[in-house]
Amino acid sequence: MWPSLPPLRSVPDRFVHNPLVQRVLRNSGYILSANTASAALSFLQTLMAARLLGAAGYGLLGTVTVFASNVNRLTSFRMGELVVRYVGKFSAEEQPEKAMAVFKAAGLTEMLSSLVAFGLVVLLSPLAAVLLGKDAATSGLFTLYGLVLLANLMAESSTALLQYFNRFRLIAALTIAQSLLTLALIAGAFVARGDVRMIVLAYLIGKAAWAVGITLAAAVEAGRRWGGRWWTAPLAGLREHGRELARFAFSTNVSTTINLVTRDSDILWVSLFSGPVAAGYYKAARTFISVIFVPVDPLIGTTYRELARECAARQWANVRHLLRTGSLIASAWAVPACLGLLVLGPWFLSWYGAEYGAAYPTMAILLAGVLVVNVFYWTRILLHALGQAGYPTRTYLAVGALQVIGIALFVPMLGAPGMALMWSGYSIVTSVILVRKGLLEVRGGPAAGSAAAG
Repeated sequence: MWPSLPPLRSVPDRFVHNPLVQRVLRNSGYILSANTASAALSFLQTLMAARLLGAAGYGLLGTVTVFASNVNRLTSFRMGELVVRYVGKFSAEEQPEKAMAVFKAAGLTEMLSSLVAFGLVVLLSPLAAVLLGKDAATSGLFTLYGLVLLANLMAESSTALLQYFNRFRLIAALTIAQSLLTLALIAGAFVARGDVRMIVLAYLIGKAAWAVGITLAAAVEAGRRWGGRWWTAPLAGLREHGRELARFAFSTNVSTTINLVTRDSDILWVSLFSGPVAAGYYKAARTFISVIFVPVDPLIGTTYRELARECAARQWANVRHLLRTGSLIASAWAVPACLGLLVLGPWFLSWYGAEYGAAYPTMAILLAGVLVVNVFYWTRILLHALGQAGYPTRTYLAVGALQVIGIALFVPMLGAPGMALMWSGYSIVTSVILVRKGLLEVRGGPAAGSAAAG
């Protein structure tokens, strides 16, 4: 299933001489630097929050923030991926009017979906307080954090445009600035011995500041590239591409919705079936697990940018090269990092307080899924670059249906470890299916002249 690996002596050459990999690594480096700094700052944030609130309060915090984020993703059409793909497509075809119209249309669609998401948060907050927060008095917290959606009106489209125009350094700077602001606010709450409301407000202000900053930066960059009146580009120019754009947006939205219910609502499932304390343990385990994603996450956006271009040009040798090299880079970090957490997990969790030692079994189970997801981080973006956004959707739906049944059976009995088992199982099975499909498609692609070594 997996293409033959290159000789070890050729690995350095893949980094030094191939321009595709050089661009991926350079742009990933900017985001990695920012994410590393942000992760360190985020750790200090969560350490103070976990110690201040205790497991129950920390679980409630995670439930509140994840609820708003997931409602937003429920209504989102993943405009970021659409912007990268179609702004790139029309720019390559020297049709700047259509490229401008794509960004404009994506921004307007995202604005509408964000407003709908905020309305849903306000409407559902009383129910979420009872079912997830286990206390009707927490309704105000769900509504409060939902205000971030109003600031986040077109942040996803804006981030994607900055990525396409190679402004990764600017994205990195804004990410670090947001983390510093949030840390300062949480530190103030910690010193003042504040409550969960103060911590929620700190996260709200930090996220809102980032969203506004990234949107303004994208507007400035669009003006610099396309002229000051880019926003007047007529949407009618996209009429002949309407069905294709709608199909792409719908497919990515359905994929996101399925993952929302299965993989990304894990804390909400734990809160629903096992309560805030179990959710606190699960969130603590996920916080340390998330560190493993820090060096790999930047590769997703930067690799997708290159895959979209190379697939459009039918440069299959370059595509295969990117996939092999990307997995080698991800493995070099993910394998030792997972082993390290497996061994040192109890010690790390003790930093949050003695009660968080109960989160170690959850952490150990999550590591299996995390390793596979990181090594094959390109599964979904490869199929999207190939124009097969529907295949991941069907895969997530089939496997996700089985996972939801498993959640209903095991989480009430096992709590946080049960959710970890379902999360890892879903991640591994879907990754294996998508890797197989993607590699078959790439292997079957007709050869085209390429500078990259296969």
